[in-house]
Amino acid sequence: MRWSWRIGSLAGIGIYVHATFFLLILFILFVNWHQGKSLATAIEGVFFILVIFACIVLHELGHALAARHYGIRTRDITLLPIGGLARLERMPDIPIQELWVALAGPAVNAVIAAVLFGFDLLAGIRPELGTFRWTGGSFLNKLMVVNFWLLAFNLIPAFPMDGGRVLRAILATRMEYTRATLTAARVGQGIAYLFGLVGLFTDPFLLFIALFVWMGAEQEAALAQMHTSLGGIPVQRAMLTEFRTLQPDDPLAVAIEHLLAGWQQDFPVVFGDHVLGVLTREDLVRALAQGGTNAPVRDAMNRDVVTADSHDMLEKALVTLRGCKCRSLPVIHDGRLVGLLTMDNVGEFLMVQAALLQAQGTARPAPQG
Repeated sequence: MRWSWRIGSLAGIGIYVHATFFLLILFILFVNWHQGKSLATAIEGVFFILVIFACIVLHELGHALAARHYGIRTRDITLLPIGGLARLERMPDIPIQELWVALAGPAVNAVIAAVLFGFDLLAGIRPELGTFRWTGGSFLNKLMVVNFWLLAFNLIPAFPMDGGRVLRAILATRMEYTRATLTAARVGQGIAYLFGLVGLFTDPFLLFIALFVWMGAEQEAALAQMHTSLGGIPVQRAMLTEFRTLQPDDPLAVAIEHLLAGWQQDFPVVFGDHVLGVLTREDLVRALAQGGTNAPVRDAMNRDVVTADSHDMLEKALVTLRGCKCRSLPVIHDGRLVGLLTMDNVGEFLMVQAALLQAQGTARPAPQG
């Protein structure tokens, strides 16, 4: 994710913090200053928020480790002002696996809350779940309450919370996956509508949650429909087969000609049929500013090439395309370059498929006479 910085790793998974997260820290400091609180109180408030986000990281790590158990890799975990985001390569296709992955995060909060509850009892502190103050009171008790809140909030049966995925997994044991997703999304949007209605008369913050839930449900439904549309389609059916390539010893002037002559922005650099790298538009402009048009392509190309196989499923290739933040993927088979896959071409392929399905649905047999 852009504007994110790596702050460490857990279980081999990179932990990143987004730039907007620091706005939350500044907001806490400003509120304490505006209310005339002392510097020590403000620092205590910031420390408490940081500990909460440590619990959120553990929550996301729970999802990641459960997914790893089913052979699904987690790219990274990013901290945002609204919480954490674990970027799994994909959700499990088997409903019971998705159920366990979805429940793993809230389970971590339940364990943390139970441990803190036990510490309170051992320390002679009476656990209080009904009252909460950001300042003052027992630090452990407040952290326990927050983890109970995180547990309850994430189990709301609405996307993008874990409860929405739990509901979808349960429904998917009895109905087709896309239908289960659409049903869970409608339930989530109903909950979002209620949140928004209540928020109009009570707490404006509920309006923000309602919008967050509504948009999450829309996105999950769209992803499920795409999953259905792309299921079983190999890359070779959607890839481009007519495109330009470059040789490593070509001068950048050749790349400029290709760039200005057509639609293509990224150019595979090949030796024979083998891909050595990719020259992107950004790499080309940067190299021109440094070495001029006579510099060889090999000095400007990106050698860390991410590729797809023509026999891979299109859905898998799209996950790779999003993960590498590329505009295009060279498509290979048996070590040879056979095509180029871009998001634009995939979109056009889907539009054609949708039109063909619509034509089949509206076709009527000719009358017999």
